[in-house]
Amino acid sequence: MAPVGGRPFLEFVLHGLASRGVTRVVLALGYQAAAITAYFGSEFDGMAIVHSIEDQPLGTGGATRLALGRCELEHVFVLNGDTYVALEVGNAELCWRAWREPLIVVREVVDTERYGRVEARDERVVGFSEKGISGPGLINAGCYVFPRNLLDEFPLGSAFALEADFLVHAVQRQPYRLLRTEGIFLDIGIPTDYLRAETVLRRMI
Repeated sequence: MAPVGGRPFLEFVLHGLASRGVTRVVLALGYQAAAITAYFGSEFDGMAIVHSIEDQPLGTGGATRLALGRCELEHVFVLNGDTYVALEVGNAELCWRAWREPLIVVREVVDTERYGRVEARDERVVGFSEKGISGPGLINAGCYVFPRNLLDEFPLGSAFALEADFLVHAVQRQPYRLLRTEGIFLDIGIPTDYLRAETVLRRMI
């Protein structure tokens, strides 16, 4: 709900999905969930909005596991709520249908130090490096295409981190396709990019 141009940042994320043909979104909510449900309700920009609310902090993985129970299709798009990615949804859908393997969306940046790196081989993700490595490279854009049952090994209500507790091990066990995005990428986790969002995103709505 951090304001950008007088609107919640999440509004830009949802508007971007609606403009790319998405018709139903499940929001994984915890802290101050009531503020988000009150603002967006059950419909936004032509999309059905479903709220998956955790009773206690579950981490990114536990919250995703809980939200997957509210999804309806065999595969889902998973995105971070504090990152704007102009994802090529149609292309991602075609890739899923062609490969039927989990997809990790990556973005090439000039300096990976803040984010950590994605290690890739033959267009597959094979590992992740910690933050602190400078220079150009691929980063995790915080966006995935998963089969709906991917996290079923974790009990509902268990707390875990999606990347540190699951993905770093999962990419060693089975193929995870790499999907490159060339669109706008904004992670508002630091002040400079939060300020950049004011100029980049406010023109979009």
